[in-house]
Parts: sequence; structure tokens; C-alpha cells
Amino acid sequence: MIPRIHQQGSNALGLLHYLYGKGTHEEHIDPHLVASFDGMAPDPGRDPSVTKRDLQRLLDQTLSLLDASQRPDRHVWHCSVRAAPDDPILSDEQWGDIARRMVAATGIDPGDGAGCRWAAVRHADDHIHIIATLIREDGRRPDHHRSGKRAQAECRLIEKELGLHQVAPGDGTAAKRATSAERHKAERQGRERPAREELRETVRRAVAGATSEEEFFDRLASAGLLIRKRIAPSGDLLGYKVALPDDRNGEKEPVFYAGSTLAPDLSLPRIRERWALPAEAAASADGSRAEQPALPDVTGPAFARRRATAATWQALPIVDHGDDGAAAAQIAAAGEVLDALAKTSAAHTRAELREAAFVFERASRSHVKAVRGHDRVLRQAARDLVHSGPALGRGEDGATTAMLIDMAFFLAITAANWHARKHHGQQAAAAQQAAEHLRAAYQVAADQPMTVLRQRGQRLVPRVRQQQADLLHQVLPDLAARVQTEPGWPALAATLDDARRGGNDPAALLADGARRRELDTAISISDVLVWRLRRSAHLPAAPEIPQDTTTRDKHRAPSSAPTAQPTNGAANGTARRR
Repeated sequence: MIPRIHQQGSNALGLLHYLYGKGTHEEHIDPHLVASFDGMAPDPGRDPSVTKRDLQRLLDQTLSLLDASQRPDRHVWHCSVRAAPDDPILSDEQWGDIARRMVAATGIDPGDGAGCRWAAVRHADDHIHIIATLIREDGRRPDHHRSGKRAQAECRLIEKELGLHQVAPGDGTAAKRATSAERHKAERQGRERPAREELRETVRRAVAGATSEEEFFDRLASAGLLIRKRIAPSGDLLGYKVALPDDRNGEKEPVFYAGSTLAPDLSLPRIRERWALPAEAAASADGSRAEQPALPDVTGPAFARRRATAATWQALPIVDHGDDGAAAAQIAAAGEVLDALAKTSAAHTRAELREAAFVFERASRSHVKAVRGHDRVLRQAARDLVHSGPALGRGEDGATTAMLIDMAFFLAITAANWHARKHHGQQAAAAQQAAEHLRAAYQVAADQPMTVLRQRGQRLVPRVRQQQADLLHQVLPDLAARVQTEPGWPALAATLDDARRGGNDPAALLADGARRRELDTAISISDVLVWRLRRSAHLPAAPEIPQDTTTRDKHRAPSSAPTAQPTNGAANGTARRR
């Protein structure tokens, strides 16, 4: 249940005309009162002899207690309370009780016999509107300070008592929601999202991996946004505003939004924090970067996705076990990686990845201050993704996209767990929701490469298949039975065989892949292990079309069979480090 305190107004009659009207799209059905300050207010929705002006005059009578010069310019208080989409339809009596509890909790009518005059109007199944005059019966102003937080707290109690969907409590770090006027405007213009949300998404993508103001503003311009900079008399840049070219007000002028009004972390000073790098953090980041094993000297989407996968892998233990500032920085940078991935994704994964990045934005902010610098590797990964260009979604870049999405899923789950431990309810829920979108994107991205790998596994000769099964039982005895029942087991068997052929120790790779991260949240353990092993062993993510290995295996020496001991010390060392 979501309460929303709207901006105070000065025209009670105008608000009543809206509440009792048909709505912007005739969505208001049977407008009527469900409660009022004395239980006897006239209802212009059900009583044809009563007008909206009659109700307005009754509500505004307390204004006469004050001299005209003492009356507040904005005396109209407006609060809407909306149930969740999956909540049952409440009765008028239930909504009336909710209205009385809300005005009491917010200080509008605290129950002392001299509260403000108010009325609650219902014109839809899932919400009510409360209108009140901000002058009490004794002529004093009500104590409605922090009424938004008080309303939220009361709604949490109501949800528990009525068995409704329980909304995670906020902490003041969320981005400002689009107003009803902004939403209606977007609907009229046929926009998918309100201008505020479109701009926030575009600015976040421009920030992802950027390293300077010049690059940031170049990206905004390239995205087609109108930019207005705020310059001090000294010539220093103080801030910025952005607008969509076709989003205009009544005077046909662009509607600009300051970065700070789009989201708390999109103000220019907060963006600059991402570029600052303290000396100790720089040394730590450089060390982390140096630990990454050398990848083939290639460029392009596939290479960038491998880099990003390795960076994400390194971020997981920091979020799990690092100090709070470092963990918060990694989670914030993970949002940049998702923004960059969505921006460069192929068409068939774009929708789910865009939604994942959109909802994860809420998980990237909390009251835990991110210690910037620790996130340098992930931010560089986001930069690599942007500069590598869009992926075609086929071949190696399509398979490495699946590899990265798989790792990003675990990072989102890890972020959700971290926020849950810190009692950040909204952030934990957002990270979990992002994980579900990533899971859906993975299913699409992994379909073709996993099909090829499964075919390779199915074509292995029985002796080799048995060797991989024995290895699985030897290294992962508790998971082996489950893994072998999964559709992805042949793909894992093929990957183990590929690792052996590449001179790696498949036993060490398998043990390391399972040990470094939990697997309980995986739908397919074999899929997860396939991508971890192929990344660690530097195997092509998208193998060639299956070929018959029977002849080659008949002539292969028995000593080449996988054992529990390393066949290549350097490769095994790399596996342990990763």
C-alpha cells in the first residue's frame, strides 16, 4: 500500500472537480465519499442535491477563523493511498477506516476533537484520495511535519493487519517518482515511460564507465538530449540540466530536469565522485586489475564481455566479505555494467536487460556511502562494453553475452543478500527483481551456444563421457547426481573435455568453479559451471559446430585422460587464483 502526499494547493474546488470527474481517460468510476471528518459531509457523488461547491465550502469553513492576511496561500492538503495490484479489492468501510487512520497518523486529524476538516473520495477499486484544509477547528495549523514518513509507517501496519502485500520501507535514497501529470503526459504522447524516467535512464547510460566531464556530456549530446549547463561567474561548471527534444511545456519550451532531480547520484558533484581516485584506492584497484589473467589480444564485444565477466567475478567476494564502503561501491558500479550491457545488447536480449538495469538502479543507492576507487575494475568493464560497440548476439559475442549475464545474475543475488543483511528492504527487492530479468535474458542469450555444447557432449564417445562422469563424482560428490539429470550436463561434459584438450586440469577447474560461489540459486548448476570453466580455461565461449571426435579419441594416448592432478602447473595456478 503506497501513500503519497501531493504538493499543497490553494484550490479545493478544483481538486474536488478532478476527484469527482471522469478522469483523464474516463478511468474514474462511481466517485463517492467513504469517510469524512465528522462522518456527515455531503457527498456530491451519491446525493444529486449536493454540489462539489457545497463540500468545498464545508471543508474550507475553518479559513474564516483567521483574518484574510493570516490565511495560508496553500491550504489544501492532498494524500492518495493506493493498494498493490495483487491485493484484494477492499470495501468502502475498509477504505474509510484506512482514511481515518491516515489523517490521524499524519497529524491532520489526530483525534483531539479539533483537527482539520477532511474528506476521502473513492473513484477506483484500488485507491482513495484524501483532501483536507490545513486549518484546525481551533484556528491553529496542524502538526503534519514529516507526514510522508508517518503515512508510510501507518501503511506498513495496515498491510500486516489486513494481510495485504507488504511494501519494503523506504530510506529516502530513491529517485523521485514521476508525478501523475508526467505519467498522463507520457500516455498522451505515446511514450513508453515518462520523460523523467527516460532521462534518468539515458543519463545513467551516459555515466556508465565515463571518466571525465567532457566524455559524459559528449555522450548526452550523442543520445540526442538537450543540455543546459550552470556556470559560475568564475567559469566553473556547477551543474547541468537535460531535456528531451520533443518534451515541451504549454509555451512550447523544452522541459528541463536537473541531474539531482532525476536521481540523488546523478547530480554533477556525485558523478564527479566516480572519477576521483584516492591514492590507496588506486593502488588497490591497480592490483586487482593486474591479477586478471591475460586474455587474447583482441577487441570487440566478445573481448569486452569476457573482461566484464572477470571483473564481476572479482566483485562477488568484495560484496560478500568486504567492508561496507567497498561493497556499496561495487554494487553501484554493477549498475553501470548493467546499463552498459543493456545499451550494447542484441535485440533479442535488449528488453530484459534494459528492465534489469532499470530496476537495479534502486539497488545501487543506500545510506552506506560508496568508497569510490574500489569500483575501478567494474567501471572499466562498463567502459569497455560501451566502447566495444553493440553485440550481434551470435557466435562468440552472443555466447560471451550469456556468460556475462550468468555472472551478473549472481552479482545481483549477492547484492540482494547484502542489502537484506543491512535491512535495506527496497534495495534488496530491486536487486532480486533485477536478477529475475537477468535470468530471463540468460535463457534467451544462452539458447544457441548451449545447444551447440550439448550436441558436442552427446557426440563424445562413451569412454570419454564416462571419464567426465567419474570426474564429476570425484570432485563434486554431493552435486553429481543432480547435475547429471540436468539438460546441460552434456554441455558440461564437453567443456571438461575441451579443458583437458587445452592442457588444463579439469578437476582443479571444476573444484574451483564450484567452490568460489554458491550454486543453490542456480536453476541449472551445469550451465553455471560451463561458463565458469570456459572463462577460467580461456576456452571459446561459442565452440564450432560439433565434429565427430570418435576417430581422434581412438588414437589418443591413455595418459591424456583427466586425473585429479594438474596436467599444466601454470594453468592450474591460474585456476586457483581465479
